Amino acid sequence: MEAPLVTSVVGIDIGSSVLRAVEVSDPASSKPMLVRCHVVELPPGAVTSGEVIEPNTVAAALKKLWSSGGFKSKNVVLGMGNQRVLARDLSVPKMGLARIRQSLPFEVQDMLPIPVADALLDFYPISESEGPTGPLVNGLLIAAVKSAVLANVKATQLAGLTTVDVDLIPFALSRVMVTRPGVTGTVALIDIGGSTTSVVIAADGVPQFVRIIATGGDDITQALHTELKSDVGQAEGMKRAMGLATGAVQESDKRAVEIIYKVASEQLTSLRNTINYFANTRPTEPVRQIVLSGGGAQLHGLPEALAEMTRTSVIVGDPFATVGIARGIDAHQLRLSGSTFAVALGLALGSAA
Repeated sequence: MEAPLVTSVVGIDIGSSVLRAVEVSDPASSKPMLVRCHVVELPPGAVTSGEVIEPNTVAAALKKLWSSGGFKSKNVVLGMGNQRVLARDLSVPKMGLARIRQSLPFEVQDMLPIPVADALLDFYPISESEGPTGPLVNGLLIAAVKSAVLANVKATQLAGLTTVDVDLIPFALSRVMVTRPGVTGTVALIDIGGSTTSVVIAADGVPQFVRIIATGGDDITQALHTELKSDVGQAEGMKRAMGLATGAVQESDKRAVEIIYKVASEQLTSLRNTINYFANTRPTEPVRQIVLSGGGAQLHGLPEALAEMTRTSVIVGDPFATVGIARGIDAHQLRLSGSTFAVALGLALGSAA
């Protein structure tokens, strides 16, 4: 008997300063295998908030990523999750999903800040209910600015890659952190990237609520750089070394600690308000746990501060809990920075959906 072909796909997380990629073989199987992962830096200005500004520059970085990371597959999945993406509650008359998607341009034109013709639309069904005129399907409307999506796809084309899907980053995160591990109850997943923070609240693994906030870990670095007149590298180093410092602080570090606390407090308050908004609109579904991921979540003291502010249990998620890890990958080292690869892994696993 002929052995089945092993398929593999690469999820690419396009950040403001780095490209992260994960290659997964057999993404549709019960235990997909992580076979490669790698990171390369991006020149400043090539990408802004996840949107490719300089396609040729990003294409060159993708080629470097492929050669230095040893990726084999040319099939890629991209993610969208910045301020050019809108996710909103939407209820429509009950019909098949294909018909719902066809009707979206007529249903949502008054909800969008841009013309329907300039947007890519999708609908994610969550539940059904009875409305005054008949049965309804309740779900999430996803709208992305078409030009932003196409710019990212163009960069992959210039690099000789084939984009097989474009997924919403909060959905990718929910898939790998909540749905696949079988986390039950109502959980808030928060991914803190460089310039964007994604919040998705899921009930028994099904996303119910999505918000994309235009702040991230880079805001702290930028504030240190601006106010202390240090270069960006020094500012990043200070942020990582100090974090949300507790206990005695040296006199020379006090100003830096104050700046970190000020920016981080604003971000944490925004996250608390987002979770409270969900709680107020759905009082029967209290958030029982917060799962953190992303590079910004590695700020020392942040999980504890978020737990104190929200009075909710906070854990840092393990995106690799439901995948195998190939022998050539240092699993211990991977887990030390593992949550930074959560988006790329979730995108790759979504190709099988």
